[in-house]
Amino acid sequence: MTLTRRQLLKKVLNHGPILALGGSLLETTALAAPSQWHLGPLTEENALGLRLPEGVKARVIATSGEPVSTVSPSSHEWHKSPDGGACFTTQAGGWIYVSNCEEFFFRGGAGAIEFAKDGTIERAYPILKHTQGNCAGGATPWGTWLSCEEVDGGYVYETDPTGHQPAKKRPALGRFRHEAVAVDDIHGHLYLTEDEKDGCLYRFTPDQPLPYLDSGRLEVACVDPVTGVVGWTPINDPIPNPLLFQTRTRYQETSACQFAGGEGIWFQSGMVYFTTKRDNRVWVLDTQTNQLAVLYDAQEKSSPVLSGVDNLCSAPDGRLLVAEDGGDMQLVLLDHKGNAQPLVQVMGQKGSEITGPAFSPDGRRLYFSSQRGKDADRRLGITYELFLSV
Repeated sequence: MTLTRRQLLKKVLNHGPILALGGSLLETTALAAPSQWHLGPLTEENALGLRLPEGVKARVIATSGEPVSTVSPSSHEWHKSPDGGACFTTQAGGWIYVSNCEEFFFRGGAGAIEFAKDGTIERAYPILKHTQGNCAGGATPWGTWLSCEEVDGGYVYETDPTGHQPAKKRPALGRFRHEAVAVDDIHGHLYLTEDEKDGCLYRFTPDQPLPYLDSGRLEVACVDPVTGVVGWTPINDPIPNPLLFQTRTRYQETSACQFAGGEGIWFQSGMVYFTTKRDNRVWVLDTQTNQLAVLYDAQEKSSPVLSGVDNLCSAPDGRLLVAEDGGDMQLVLLDHKGNAQPLVQVMGQKGSEITGPAFSPDGRRLYFSSQRGKDADRRLGITYELFLSV
């Protein structure tokens, strides 16, 4: 039977990597830097239900439905279903941790916790309200948080981590089931993942230099199944209305590459890293050459340390930190050879998933959430802080 190009590409993606990570791509990836951490194996479960390396300390900073404990009395309740997150510096020398709320029926949004430079929690507050399914997103180099709606016909909202400026809808970034976004400030692009079983990888180029996001060109990745080189094809209608039966964004270009459930995405030193959950892969795209490769494939491991790949970010030593949705409920460090090392494991919360990993600006503290905590039905998430000796 004759296969169309789209069917052939899907077959290749499902049954084998496009290209093994090696050669010049291996040499240029930021993950090739020698590790500066000396973290040991995970110890026994502590009082918080966490397994950590020796010497790493932890605390709970927020629990869904409860007021966040701050220096001044606060009535701000932490949101349910905490998801993607990021940290931002403050003028006073502290930082802000932002966290999405993956609730639906316009009960989503994002909240923030501000820390003093000694780690004291100063205040907690909302930065986005009345949106839907805010899953992941991405921090921008100009200090805003892009919050993504993971719903059919969802949008991206640009928010102010301080809460002083109102959030702005960014329709130019497309209307689809958004998962995450990463900013390439070298070439002036934004890369976006789509959480569908046949989702796509997108690239946005603004009409004016960043941080301008009002208008621009949205393109979809079309991958050569033999060479792994990505070509970018413009999307004719980036904001289709699903209620009017308009063609979904991912189906507008027949040669578009289908990825098995796009999840987290991260830009670092000219490389874009992203995960696909349905085939348990971590990908790397060289933004200079448009070469795409598979960095990690759980199916190639006899006993994979990392599975259920989801959110990700960069660790202070240059490795990727990948969160597990299910799996062993771990945050796992991944180096340039695909070697995986657990950093933390959450025990007794099998109905949950790890979300929102983000390091403080000095790299000494790590924030993340167990999205549904111990009570999965009520989605009462728990947000943690780890203190690391880096």
